[in-house]
Amino acid sequence: MVACQGRVFANRIRVLSLRATNERLVGAKDLGWETMKSRTLFVAYSAIVLVTCCGGAHAQQATPQQQVIGAPPEASNMKLVGSNDLQARSAYQPTIHHQGDRWIAYIGHHGGTDAVPDPVNPMTGKAEPNGTSIVDVTDPAHPKYLHHIPGQEGKYESGGAQMVRVCDGKSLPKGDAAAVYMLRAVGSQGHEIWNVADPANPVLVTRIGEGLKDTHKNFWECDTGIAYLVSGAPDWRTRRMAQVYDLSDPAHPVKIRDFGLVGQEPGSTGAVPTEMHGMISTGPQGNRIYFGYGTDKGGIMQIVDRDKLLNGPKEPTPDNLRFPEISRMPMSAFNGAHTTFPMKDMPIAEFAKDKDGKTRDIVMIVDEAILNECGEPRQMVWFADVTTETRPMMISSFTVPEAGGQFCERGGRFGSHSSNESMAPVYYKKMAFIAFFNAGVRALDIRDPYHPKEVGYFIPSITAATDKRCVPVEGMDRCKVAIQTNNVETDDRGYIYIVDRANTGLHVLELTGPARRVAGLP
Repeated sequence: MVACQGRVFANRIRVLSLRATNERLVGAKDLGWETMKSRTLFVAYSAIVLVTCCGGAHAQQATPQQQVIGAPPEASNMKLVGSNDLQARSAYQPTIHHQGDRWIAYIGHHGGTDAVPDPVNPMTGKAEPNGTSIVDVTDPAHPKYLHHIPGQEGKYESGGAQMVRVCDGKSLPKGDAAAVYMLRAVGSQGHEIWNVADPANPVLVTRIGEGLKDTHKNFWECDTGIAYLVSGAPDWRTRRMAQVYDLSDPAHPVKIRDFGLVGQEPGSTGAVPTEMHGMISTGPQGNRIYFGYGTDKGGIMQIVDRDKLLNGPKEPTPDNLRFPEISRMPMSAFNGAHTTFPMKDMPIAEFAKDKDGKTRDIVMIVDEAILNECGEPRQMVWFADVTTETRPMMISSFTVPEAGGQFCERGGRFGSHSSNESMAPVYYKKMAFIAFFNAGVRALDIRDPYHPKEVGYFIPSITAATDKRCVPVEGMDRCKVAIQTNNVETDDRGYIYIVDRANTGLHVLELTGPARRVAGLP
């Protein structure tokens, strides 16, 4: 044992020497990722030596790439402000709404797990299927859980209430000025609208489109009331397409039309095109909607004329479905289109002296990783120049370097999933935040979308509630526990909100150092 300890000590001295050299190279002001790697190497190398030569009590020491309870978060130019466990419910979409003098987070959830299909709500003492969490984040250092609205019974993607959007009644053309409306998707049960003017006591207003195959990532224009609802109409040939509604008076929804790709409509034959995942509208001013199809393969980014979609012929015939389409950009068979985030009229500093093209219309496309432990092609972030709408083209991409954190071995998914969707000036066209599952959230400087660069990241610590993720190995499950940062959003104050798919809750973050300066924050 003494000999073993001596070997550990000698190796610690060796790694400390390497670390000191590394820190001198990267500088003292912002040690960043390289220093964190050297520190991780120091701890991990010592652990390996202990396990290898000492055995016994150290046999359960974590391997270098796995997270352990009690370890600090991994971060660069981002720091934790506050957190909430969200009752240990798997989380999807967070929407942050400025409500009077308060800031409220509305968070959609997936279904429960095999181990805990219906977590207990401590506020009621009852087991409730995952639905929607409502959290007061006015003081971001101390988020306060206000209410849970149960969702659809079911596990994982087959239950819950994943998507949530919020509009003030005073913004909607025919809304109750005293109301605040929350639109949520509830699996195959359809869509619901709630009045959350008192967020601790929400009241159901109406239900829409019950009996669907599925629902997912919706978009709601608060100034017009037009809502684009990812649905699965029973007579369509795909699990997910769009149903467009006028929700300007949320109490009285009016359906406008169904929409999707030719070959998905009722009565069509042949191969069925890849299903819709979501969309983002630029409203009547921009008159464009950017649809994303596919998840982790065979993606399509589709540009649609909003006016033609809403006012053109509605019957879902092939000609009518083609009518509002301006163009589409097929992606690789390796990649999908989870999020299609438009940034029109972006000034490009490099092109400032050019006669033409000083500004460009850009769409950021984010794929979704699906399989654990890198069991598929890498899912990434892509930037498309759509200035010439009929000929969109890819101009750049971003991924987190796997070797920087041994992410394929950590457990769970590694790859992109979603971006923030707020168009508030604090970050719009300057920075983007990408949820990268076990690599946490990544902060990108996108002022030059031809050369996006990472300027910060935050990987939360796991907790006792963090759920395991498994892969089959030789007929048995091999399971690991790791952070699974699933979705991200920002607010007008500059806070960043990330939620975890593996039941670790909500983390409220802020930028520090150089990343804060990129955004122009004090």
